[in-house]
Amino acid sequence: MSVSLLVFLFLQAKRIEWNKGEEEEEKVSFFFVSPVTSLNSCSFCRGVHKTNVVGTLNMLGLAKRVGARFLLTSTSEVYGDPLQHPQVETYWGNVNPIGVRSCYDEGKRTAETLTMDYHRGAQVEVRIARIFNTYGPRMCIDDGRVVSNFVAQALRKEPLTVYGDGNQTRSFQYVSDLVEGLMRLMEGEHIGPFNLGNPGEFTMVELAKVVQETIDPDAKIEFRPNTEDDPHKRKPDITRAKELLGWEPKIPLRQGLPLMVSDFRKRIFGDHSDANPSTTSTTAGTGSS
Repeated sequence: MSVSLLVFLFLQAKRIEWNKGEEEEEKVSFFFVSPVTSLNSCSFCRGVHKTNVVGTLNMLGLAKRVGARFLLTSTSEVYGDPLQHPQVETYWGNVNPIGVRSCYDEGKRTAETLTMDYHRGAQVEVRIARIFNTYGPRMCIDDGRVVSNFVAQALRKEPLTVYGDGNQTRSFQYVSDLVEGLMRLMEGEHIGPFNLGNPGEFTMVELAKVVQETIDPDAKIEFRPNTEDDPHKRKPDITRAKELLGWEPKIPLRQGLPLMVSDFRKRIFGDHSDANPSTTSTTAGTGSS
C-alpha cells in the first residue's frame, strides 16, 4: 500500500469521526496520486511527471467545475538538495532539472505552480501541503522508502542497506500526525504551502540503529555507493504550521516505529514471527516523502 492510499484511509476514518452526526455540505478534493519511490522515479520517469502535471491539471479542472476546495499534496522534494537548513516554505530550493530524480521533484514543483495559477486565475480554492518523509502501518513492504526498507530487511535477517556514508539526514513523521495536519490545513483558511513533517532529524546510520534497537540488535549494516542527486539534508521548519494551523507532530520515531514493525511482521510472516525470512531483497535509496 502506498503512503498516499494509507493517508487516504486514515483521512476517511478521521473525516467520519469529525463529521459524525453532521451532514457533509462542503465539496473537497484531495490529490494524493503520484508514483513516489526512488525505484519508480527512475524506471517510470515519464509516468511520474505526467501523473504530477496532467493529473494535477485534471483535478484542478474538476475542482473548478464543481466548486470544490482542492488540496495538493506536494513534497519536501521541491527543495531538492537544500542549501538552507532547516527548510522554510519561502525557500525556493536547489533542484537539478535534468537529474534522475527530476521527474518527481520538478513534477511536484510544476503541480504547485498549476495549483496557484488556478487559484489566482480561476478562483479555485486551494491548499498546498509539502509532506516530508512519512511512515506507518500498512505501507508497501517493498516500496523503496528507507524506513520500510530497513524494517523489512531487519525482519528478513538481511543487512540494512545504507547508501553513501550514511550521514545524509531525513525527518520522519508518523502517518496519523500527517493526517491531523492535512485535516487542519483543509478545514482552515490558509492556502499554504505548509511544511508537514516531524523536525526530529536522523542520519541514515542513526535510523538504521533505531531499527536495530527495535527489531534485531545483531542486524548488520551494509554500505553501498550512493544514488545520484540524493539530498544531503532534509528537515522541515514547521513554524508556519504551528502558528497558523495549531499543528505539530506528537509521535516520535521510537514510539511510532514499533507500530509499523508489528504490522510488517504480521504481513511478512503471517501469525508466525519465527518463520523463515523471505529471500526477496529490498534495496533502494533514502526514498521520498
